[in-house]
Amino acid sequence: MSTGKAPRQADALVIFGITGDLAKKQTFRSLYRLAARNLLTCPIIGVAVDDWSIDRLREHARESIRAAGELIDEQVFERFAGLLSYVSGDFSDPQTYQRVADALGEHKFPVFYLEIPPSLFATVVEGLSKAGLVSDGQRVAVEKPFGHDLQSARELAADLHRYLQESQIYRIDHFLGKMGLEEILYLRFANTMLEPVWNRNHIAAVQITMAERVGVEDRGHFYDPVGALRDVVVNHLMQVLAAAAMEPPAGSDPETLKDSKFAVFRAIDAAEPARYVRGQYEGYLKVAGVAPGSTTETYAALRLQVENWRWAGVPFYIRTGKRLPVTETELRLIFKHPPRVRFIEIPGRRHPEPSQIVFRIDPTTGIRMVLDAHRADKAGPAEIELDVEFSDAGGEDATPYEVLLHAAITGDSTHFTRQDMVEEAWRVVQPLLDNPPTVHPYAPGTWGPPEAGKLTASVGGWREPWVAKE
Repeated sequence: MSTGKAPRQADALVIFGITGDLAKKQTFRSLYRLAARNLLTCPIIGVAVDDWSIDRLREHARESIRAAGELIDEQVFERFAGLLSYVSGDFSDPQTYQRVADALGEHKFPVFYLEIPPSLFATVVEGLSKAGLVSDGQRVAVEKPFGHDLQSARELAADLHRYLQESQIYRIDHFLGKMGLEEILYLRFANTMLEPVWNRNHIAAVQITMAERVGVEDRGHFYDPVGALRDVVVNHLMQVLAAAAMEPPAGSDPETLKDSKFAVFRAIDAAEPARYVRGQYEGYLKVAGVAPGSTTETYAALRLQVENWRWAGVPFYIRTGKRLPVTETELRLIFKHPPRVRFIEIPGRRHPEPSQIVFRIDPTTGIRMVLDAHRADKAGPAEIELDVEFSDAGGEDATPYEVLLHAAITGDSTHFTRQDMVEEAWRVVQPLLDNPPTVHPYAPGTWGPPEAGKLTASVGGWREPWVAKE
C-alpha cells in the first residue's frame, strides 16, 4: 500500500566497481546521456581497488562513452566530468569507507551502486553500515545475478538484510529498464479492444522469444557456470511473462505494481523437466573459458502454466538461445482458431489461421497484429500484418541503464524487483536445475535443437520472430 510520501532524492551517487567492464560498456554512457538531458546534477564518486587518478578516470569515461557509440558534446562532457571524483581502496578495508564518507562531505543521502560480483555485496554493505553510511534509509542498488538457485538467493538476501531494510535494496535487472515492458502494460490496460480478449477464453498460447545471433564469444569463464536458464530465463523472460499475465494493478505506486507481478509468479506451477529442452551450439566447447566436456546449455525452451482464472489451460512457452538466426526479443499472443464459417469454406482453400498480437521488445520496440484476410488479388485468404514501429511514432527511447540509474537516484522503485519475486522465480525453475535433461547439439544459425519443436506442436509450432527493420 502506498504511504503517499514522496521518496527522498539522493544527493550523490557512489559507484563501487567504476573501473570495471559494466561501467565501461553501460554506466558511463548512461550517466552522460542523463547529464545531456539535465537529469544528472549530483556528485558521482567512483570506488575501486585500482590506483587511478581523477584525470585517468575522466579520460576512461570519455573513451567508454565514445566506444559505446555516443557522439560527445564537449560542453556536456565537461559538465559531466566535473561531477566525477574517485576513491581508491580495498573493499575489505574499513578505511576505504571512511574515505568515501570524507569524499561525500555534506552530502548525507547518497545512493550506492554496487557494480561488483555478488560475492562482494555483503562485504561492501557491511563496510557501509559500520561507517554509518546506510543508517538513514540510503538506497543500495545491486546487480544481478541474485543467487544461482533458490537457496543461494535466500542466503544472499539474508546477508543484505543484516544491514539493510528490503525497501533500501534496489535489485537491477536491465530488462526492467526497457521501455517495451511499460508499453506492453499500457497497451493492455488502456485499450478496451485488447484487455477483454486477453485471457483463456480467446488465447490459445503465449510465446516469449529472446534470440541472439551472437555466441558466448569471450565470456566463456562467466557463461559456462551459468547457462541460458540462469542467465536470462529466471530474470528477464519471467519479467516479460509477468507483464503479459498480470492483473491490472489497483494503484500506481511501485509496491502495488510488484504485488500484481508477484501474484503471477505465485500462480505458476513448478516447471517440469519433461517440458524443458536444452541445447548447445556446435563449437561452444572450443570457446576460451568453457570447461572440457561442458554440458552447459546455450539454448533453453520450456513450457509453463499459470494456474488462475485468467490463464488456466493456456501454455506459456519460453525460448532463448545464442547463435540463432536473428537478435530479437518478443512477446507473442496466439489466439484460438475461429469457429467454422461455412461461407468461407471453399474446397481447396485453407481454413483461417489464428490471429496474433506481437510485441517486439528488443532491439527496437513495436506492435504487430496478424490477421487473416481475403485477398482477391491472390485468389484466396492470406495473413496480413499491421505494424507500428514505436521509434517512428515517438522518437528514441532512453537506454535501460538511463532509466534505472535515474530511478535509483530519484527513489522510484518501480523498475526494480523485490526479494519475494526473486524467490518465486527461482522456485518455478528449481526442478529444471535439479534434474536437467540431456543437452542437444544444434548448428549455429538455426533455431536450436529440433526437439524444441515438440513443445509447441499442439499450437502449430514456434512462430519466427518479427524482425526489426535494418
